[in-house]
Amino acid sequence: MTAMRQDTDASRALQGLEDSRSSVRLRAALTVGSTPGPGFVDMLVQRCGVEPDFFVRDMLTWALTRHPVSTTLPRVVRELRSERAQARSQALHTLSKIGDRQAWPALTRALLSDADHEVARAAWRAAVVLVPEGEESALSVVLTTQLGRGDRETQLSLSRALVALGEVIVPALRGATTAADPQVRVHALATQRLLHDPDAGFEFALAEAKRVVALGGHIHG
Repeated sequence: MTAMRQDTDASRALQGLEDSRSSVRLRAALTVGSTPGPGFVDMLVQRCGVEPDFFVRDMLTWALTRHPVSTTLPRVVRELRSERAQARSQALHTLSKIGDRQAWPALTRALLSDADHEVARAAWRAAVVLVPEGEESALSVVLTTQLGRGDRETQLSLSRALVALGEVIVPALRGATTAADPQVRVHALATQRLLHDPDAGFEFALAEAKRVVALGGHIHG
């Protein structure tokens, strides 16, 4: 009887994930996360790729973290090869929340430099969480190739990811401060400033870096 009722609840929850109302989908994701089972994982991952509501997507990710890593990790990693940008970015977000370093090899250079800014930002955040000890310096070299790209939010995401890696980023950043592209130099100098003065704020660091680049100098520190 109990098993039958659980099956009925599962079936109802999975139907709820496809309801046209976001409030129903949110409740369904909460239910699935509260009563995890192997039959839910595929549906949760699939919904992550198409779910339009941010809060529901976040609940879907939470529900996935409630399932065994041995079940979720292979399925989520497979999503990183999806042609759908949202599927890739949400899979990366989910991997950062699961926090298992077995996923590290899946964070390829292609993802870290993905043409879609949301995917790249999710990849940077996930990389900082999952990078194995001793790999931080190599990661910083890859991340600095992305300096200067995108809008303010994208640049702030990259700076935060780099700063989170700590002092290992100094050599790669130093190289970027002499790049041919002035946007790269500005972003590198602003990130350098944030590393040494976390309280400076990104806007201030960027404004200062722009002045420095315009004058042809560099920030000391």
